[in-house]
Amino acid sequence: MEQKYIETARTWMSASFDDETRNEVKAMMEGDPSALEDAFYRNLEFGTGGLRGVMGVGTNRMNRYVVGMATQGFANYIKTSFSGSGRELSVAVSHDSRNHSREFAKITADVFAANGFTVYLFEDLRPTPVLSFAIRHLKCLAGVMVTASHNPKEYNGYKAYWEDGAQITSPHDKNIIAEVNRISDPSMVRFSGGSGKVVIIGKEVDDAYLDSILSLMLSPDSVKRHGDMKIVYSPLHGTGITMVPKALDRLDFRNVICQPEQSVPDGNFPTVESPNPEERSAMKMSVELAEKTGADLVMATDPDADRLGIAVRDDSGKIVLLNGNQTASILTYYLLRRWADLGRLSDRTYMVKTIVTSELLAAIADSFGVKMFNVLTGFKYIAEVVRENEGKMTFIGGGEESYGYNAGEFVRDKDAVVACSLFAECAAWAADNGLSVYGLLQEIYEKYGYYKEALVSLTKKGKSGVEEIASMMSGYRSNPPASLAGSPVVKMVDYEDCEKTGLPKSNVLQFFSEDGSVVSMRPSGTEPKIKFYFGVKGNDCDARLEALKAQFRD
Repeated sequence: MEQKYIETARTWMSASFDDETRNEVKAMMEGDPSALEDAFYRNLEFGTGGLRGVMGVGTNRMNRYVVGMATQGFANYIKTSFSGSGRELSVAVSHDSRNHSREFAKITADVFAANGFTVYLFEDLRPTPVLSFAIRHLKCLAGVMVTASHNPKEYNGYKAYWEDGAQITSPHDKNIIAEVNRISDPSMVRFSGGSGKVVIIGKEVDDAYLDSILSLMLSPDSVKRHGDMKIVYSPLHGTGITMVPKALDRLDFRNVICQPEQSVPDGNFPTVESPNPEERSAMKMSVELAEKTGADLVMATDPDADRLGIAVRDDSGKIVLLNGNQTASILTYYLLRRWADLGRLSDRTYMVKTIVTSELLAAIADSFGVKMFNVLTGFKYIAEVVRENEGKMTFIGGGEESYGYNAGEFVRDKDAVVACSLFAECAAWAADNGLSVYGLLQEIYEKYGYYKEALVSLTKKGKSGVEEIASMMSGYRSNPPASLAGSPVVKMVDYEDCEKTGLPKSNVLQFFSEDGSVVSMRPSGTEPKIKFYFGVKGNDCDARLEALKAQFRD
C-alpha cells in the first residue's frame, strides 16, 4: 500500500473526528488493509452532479465529514456567486429514504445555516423533483437532495442544484468542484452556529407542486370515463409514496392499488435486490399484485422518485415490462398527439432527448413538425436546454432511455411523479380510442418503423475497476470496430471532441453502421459501470441485437 493512504487515514484519528470514526479507522489499520486502501485511496469525487458513494468511514465514502466539507465548499461558492446581488442567501434541502439520509440532510442544513443561509428543510422524505420545484417556488439560490437515486442500499449521495432548479452545469460545476476541493479538513467546516435559520417546510410546497402537475392534464374527459382503471403502484420503499398516490388522486384516478410491502420507506430495501425499476426483479412483486388484482397498468418509481418503470398487458393479456425507450416513445407520441389535437403546437414548441435514447423519439417529433434537441446523457443537459430557451420557446417534454422523463417547465429534472400522472392519463386516452397501451405502442411501430434497443452494463468495482473501464474506453478509441454485427461502420463520434460535436466534452463513443445500427458506450457517472447501448431498426431486430451484444461482450 502506498504510504500516502496510511498517512491520510491517520489524519482521521485526530480530535477533528468522533470516537466512533477513530475506532473504525484504527480497526481497519490493524486488521483490514485492503478495506483501508479502498476507503482512503482517494477523495470521494465531488463531480458535476455532486457526490455518490458507499457509506462508511474514509475520504472515499459518504459520511458526515465528507457531506459537511462538500456543503461548506458549496456554500462558499454560492456566497461568492451572488455577492452584491441583494438577494437573500437561501437554499432548499430534501432527502430520500436511504439509511443516514435524514442525518446527512440535517448536517447539510446546519452547515448552510451556520454560513448565514436561510435553509428550507423538508419535514420528511420527498422526491427529488419536489426539491427541484421547491428551489424555484421559494426563490432559493440553490438546493441539495440527499440521495443515491437507484443505487444499491450501501450507497448514498448528494445532488447539487442551482437557482433554476436544475443540477449544476458549466461553468458552475467545475467552479464548485474547485471550491469543495479547497476544504481539506473538517476543521474548516462550520458545522454549527446557525440557530433559527432552518425553516421546516412541507404541505404548502407539496400542494403547489401537485397543482402544477394538475395543470399538465391533456385529456380530462378520458380520465373521467376511465378513471376507475386498476393501477398497481410501487415506490420501492422510497419517496414516491409521498406524492404519486396524491397526484393520481388529484387527476381522479380512483382505483390505485399501492403495493403494501414496498410502500414502507426503508433504506435497506428489503424486498428487492436493487431498488431500480430498470431491473426486472424490482418489478416482480408489483407484477404479481397486478396479476392477482386484474390491473392493466403497473408503475414503480426508484427511491428518490425520478425514474419510472412501467408494465402493461399485451394482446394476449400477459403483463410485459416496457423498457425506457418504449415508455419515452409512448409519452412522446401522446404529448405531441394531444398538443396537436388541442392546437398548441407551433414553430416555438420543442422536445429534448439524450444521445443514447431511441431515434424513434426524433422520428415522432419530426412527423409533427416539432424540433427535437439531442443532448448528452444526463437530465441536467435537458434542463440546460429548457433554461436556454426559457421565454423564447415552449418545452413540451423530454426523456432518456434510463427511465427518466418530464413535461412542463416547473421542475428542471426528471420527474417520475409527473411521468406517472401523464402515463396513467395516456392509458385512459388510449382506452377512449379503443386501444390498450400495448396496442398504442404497436401502432407507433407500424407508423414509424420497428425500433429496438438494449443496454448492457458491466460492473467494475474498486480502484482496479476504474482503471479497467478507462483501459476499455482507450482501447475502443485507438482501435475502433470496423463493423457492427457484419455491417460496415460508416461513422464514429467521440464526444470528447466538443468542437466537432457542438456539445460539452464527455467520455462517450458512438459507432454508426451502414444498416442503421448504433452502438454507444460510456462509463457511468454514478456507478462503477461501463454501459453499452445498442440500437437497431427494421427487420430481424432480435438477431441483430444479439449479434451486437456478442461482438462487444467478446
